[in-house]
Amino acid sequence: MKKFLVLAIALLIAACTSPSTTTNRGDTNRNANTETKAAAPLTEADAIAKEKEAWALLEKKDYNAFANMLDDQLVVIGSDGVSDKSATLKNLNGFVPSDIVFSDWKFLPIDKDAAVTIYKVQYKATANGQPLPPQTAYASSALINRNGKWVAIFHQETDVAKTPPPPASAKKSATTSPSPAAAPGATSSDAEANEKLVWDTLKKRNYEAFASYLAPEAIEVEPNGIMDKAASVKGVQGFDLSKGELSDWKVVRIDADASIVTYAVRIPGQKPERERHSTIWANKGGKWQALYHQGTPQIPAPAASPSPSASKSASPKK
Repeated sequence: MKKFLVLAIALLIAACTSPSTTTNRGDTNRNANTETKAAAPLTEADAIAKEKEAWALLEKKDYNAFANMLDDQLVVIGSDGVSDKSATLKNLNGFVPSDIVFSDWKFLPIDKDAAVTIYKVQYKATANGQPLPPQTAYASSALINRNGKWVAIFHQETDVAKTPPPPASAKKSATTSPSPAAAPGATSSDAEANEKLVWDTLKKRNYEAFASYLAPEAIEVEPNGIMDKAASVKGVQGFDLSKGELSDWKVVRIDADASIVTYAVRIPGQKPERERHSTIWANKGGKWQALYHQGTPQIPAPAASPSPSASKSASPKK
């Protein structure tokens, strides 16, 4: 079972599904729902209760109920990549969590038809009867109103760092001076273009411009914790991101006023070298701002051991 799918199923929090649209780089974003029926407002208490209910259903091995709770365009991000709905369901069978402990709940409204639930979860589990190592991770689920029902369209989880981050003075810093402050570029409904603007400020160490892209209530999730805007702005200043390489863009349009963009990041020399990042961009009073961001280090899958026959055939002949 892929590790990132272990936590992915915690986001299954709705009673039914309906289609949304996921696009790759170069595609045109479209909202599959031309009309959205009103849904009862999603409160923080409601979101937490539904998330807990989903885990409880997993403990009961009620996998069919979970299948009915996934949006067709579900995107799940974890330590070994990206999963869609079919892969999530395939890897779910046989997974049974236990001794689940939740903490550090955060609830972040996006607009009247979308919200993000963020939390820390610790648990034990088995997969097909075999015990898995105990897990502790930060998890985030994006919930949307699809035709009057709240469904899950996005989930990301990040393993909690086993050791605290080094002090700021010990972090790797840039060897060049910050670039002269420049006015930030204008954001738009194009989430991919917005994210590239953010990275341009980070590469130039223009932290004032970087801060201007974040909504006042912005939340960031990383292996070392859940941060508010002030902590995010402070945190990026301890790292050299000038060589960051971005690729594998995917955009999920929530509605006319919000989108999720997820992409791969490679930073040469960093361990691990690759990460998966996701950001929710929302139209706040006519200005598109980053509301939520999460980073997950990508852990390469262990190399498969060669079969005895393959090893034998590869041996030099005597």
